[in-house]
Amino acid sequence: MPLVVANGLVKSYGTRTLLQGVDLSIHDGERIGLVGDNGSGKSTLARILVGLDTPDEGNVATRRDIAVAYLAQEPELPADSNAHDAVYAGLGPWLEASERHAEVARLLGEGALDLDRGTKELAELEATIERLGGWERRHEADAVLEALGLGGVTTLCGSMSGGERRRVALARLLVSKPRLAVLDEPTTHLDADAIEWLEKFLRDRFEGAIVLLTHDRWLLDRIVERTIELDRGKLYVTVGGWDAYLEGKGERTALEERIESNRQNFLRTELEWLRRSPAARTTKQRARIDRAESAIATSAPEIRRSVELELDAGRLGKTILDARGLRVEAYGRLVANDLDFCVRKGERIGLVGPNGAGKTTLLRVLMGELEPTGGTVVRGDNTKFAYLDQHRSGLDLDASLEENVTGGHRRIEVAGKLMDSRAYLGRFLFGVDEAKKKVSALSGGERARVALAKLLLSPANVLVLDEPTNDLDVSMLSSLESLLVEQERTALIVSHDRYFLDRAATAILELDGRGNATLFQGGWDTYVRLRTSARAPTSASESKKAPERAEKPKAEKKGLSYKERLELEGILPKIETLESELAELEAKLADPATYEGGKDPTALVEKRDALRVEVDRAVDRWTDLESRSAG
Repeated sequence: MPLVVANGLVKSYGTRTLLQGVDLSIHDGERIGLVGDNGSGKSTLARILVGLDTPDEGNVATRRDIAVAYLAQEPELPADSNAHDAVYAGLGPWLEASERHAEVARLLGEGALDLDRGTKELAELEATIERLGGWERRHEADAVLEALGLGGVTTLCGSMSGGERRRVALARLLVSKPRLAVLDEPTTHLDADAIEWLEKFLRDRFEGAIVLLTHDRWLLDRIVERTIELDRGKLYVTVGGWDAYLEGKGERTALEERIESNRQNFLRTELEWLRRSPAARTTKQRARIDRAESAIATSAPEIRRSVELELDAGRLGKTILDARGLRVEAYGRLVANDLDFCVRKGERIGLVGPNGAGKTTLLRVLMGELEPTGGTVVRGDNTKFAYLDQHRSGLDLDASLEENVTGGHRRIEVAGKLMDSRAYLGRFLFGVDEAKKKVSALSGGERARVALAKLLLSPANVLVLDEPTNDLDVSMLSSLESLLVEQERTALIVSHDRYFLDRAATAILELDGRGNATLFQGGWDTYVRLRTSARAPTSASESKKAPERAEKPKAEKKGLSYKERLELEGILPKIETLESELAELEAKLADPATYEGGKDPTALVEKRDALRVEVDRAVDRWTDLESRSAG
C-alpha cells in the first residue's frame, strides 16, 4: 500500500497553470527525484503532497499511520531555541519519555515518589524508549548536528543566518526519522564534506521514503531510483537517477519532434489536396477534411527556450595569475600559508573546503581586492577579472532588470557584435514584458540569471565565480558549463556543486580551514579518488602525516579466470533483463489502477525490492570483473 497517492492535481496562479491533472504515488522506502526548471511548480507540488497547500482540483490521500516531514526553503524554527534544542525537538515522543525517565529517577532518588509506583513507571518509560529507538538517539542527534557543522553553534535560531537555519531544520528532520521526507534543496548552504555526509546518510541510514527536490545532479545520480520531471504542468517519469533522466528526456524530445514533423508533412499534403480539389469537398470527402482540420487545430509542442551564453574574452598574456609564497589570514584564521599557485590559459580551478575556510577571501586576494599577509601575487598586464559574488551584490535592487544589465541602452555590444538589448535578455529567458521589472521583485533564480547576464557583458578574460550554481536551474547550469568548457574559458570557481566541478574544473584547490592548501589535477571525481589515496595511512607511523602532494593510486589488479571471463560476457544481458523487469514493476506501482478496489500491492513491492537488490549485486559484480579484466 502506498504512503501517499495524488490524483488529478490541478493548481493555477492567475493565468499560469503549474499542475495539469497530476497523478503520483509514493511507496515505502522509495527514493524519488523531482526535477524541472525554476518556476515549474516543484515546490508547489511538494507543499500539496505534505498538506501545506491545497490543489484547485484533485486530491491527496496519505496513510494515517505515518509521519511526514518537509524541509522548506525558508524553514520555521522557534526563535528562542538554540540549534541543539531545536533539533532535539525532532525526537518528539522519545524526548518526552527520556526527560520523564530522568525526572522519575530523580524523584525516586530523593524519596519524593512512591517506590512501587515509580519503579513501575520507570519500567514503562524504558520500554517506550526502546520501542522509539533505544537510548542512543540523543547521541545520534549530536552526531547529525556535528556533521552539519552545528556542533558548537550556540546562537538562538532567531539570530541565525539563513544558511544556519536551513541546516538546523535539516538536522531536526533527519533525527525525527519520518516515514516520508520531502526535501526542498537540502544541499543549499552545505559545504562539500557535509553534502557527502548527507548523501551517505540518506543512502545508507535513512529508512523512510524520500522525495528530493534539488539541482544537485551528483546527489540525484547517487540517491534516486525514480526521477520525475515536472514540465509544463505534466509529470514525466524515468526509472533511475540524473543520467537515466537525461537519456529519457532526450528520447521524449526526439519523439515530440518526430510527431510534429509528421503532422506538418500531413498538413502540407492535405492543404495541397484541398486547394487542388474544390469539387471534391463533398460529403464523401468530409472525413478527410475533418482529419485535416483536426491536424490544424492540434497545438505544436511548446518550443523549449535554451540559454545561450557568450563571452568576448579578449587576449590573455603569457602571465595570467601567479602567486608565490602566499600567506592569507582573515578574522584571525589562517587561510593559506606559503601557497604557490599559477593559473594558465584555459584552466578552470575549483576552490573547495569547509564553510569558513576562507575560499572567498582567497579569491579576493588573487584579484587584488585584498592584500595578502605575506608573499606575492603577479597579475598579467592583459588579465581582466569578471567577478560574480555569491550574494549577487552587484545588482541594484531598485532598478529594473534592463537597467541592471544593459544600463537602459537599446543596443549593446555582445562578443564584439552589436545586438538589441531585449534580444540579449531573451538569451537568459527573460521576455520583453519582464525587462522593466524591478530586480527586488525577482526570484532568487531570476536574480542569478540577471547577475550572470550582466557579468558576461564585462570586458574580461578571467571569470571569478563564487557559488555560481546557487539558485540556477539545471538548464542554466548546463549552459554555464558549456560556456566554460566548450569555449575553453579561464576561471576560478568556488562551488559545492560536485557535478558542476566534475564537468567544468580542470583542477581542484582544497583549503582545509587550517592554512593548508593542496592542488589536485582533474575534476571532482578525480579529486575525491586522489584525496582519499593521499589521506590513507600506509603505516602506523604515517597515520598522522598530512599529504604533501596527491598522487594517483596504483591499484593492483588481478586477471580473470576462464570461468570469470565467461561470467563477464553474460552479465550485461542479465543486468538489462533485470532492469527491464524492474522498470515494468516500477511502472505498475506508479499506476493508480494497481490500487483500485483496495488491491494490496505488497507482493509487487516485495518483488520490486528483491529485484533492486539483485540488480545492485549484478552491477557490483560486473564492475569488479570489468576492472580486473582491464588489468
